Amino acid sequence: MTSDERITNIEVKLSFTEDLVEELNQTIYKQQQQIDMLINEARALKLQMASNLPSDGNTPRDELPPHY
Repeated sequence: MTSDERITNIEVKLSFTEDLVEELNQTIYKQQQQIDMLINEARALKLQMASNLPSDGNTPRDELPPHY
């Protein structure tokens, strides 16, 4: 194998590696967007649940049914 062939093979491998790195970066970027969205949804649900609780700290499970 000549030096030119070796250099060509290395350049081809480098090109494939660069493509793979770019694809992985895009995947990570999309995953981070999904994580951020899920974090925001979890915060919104937490706030919604906190706003539905009575101010005395009791939950609806703590209340006695009307027939007691």
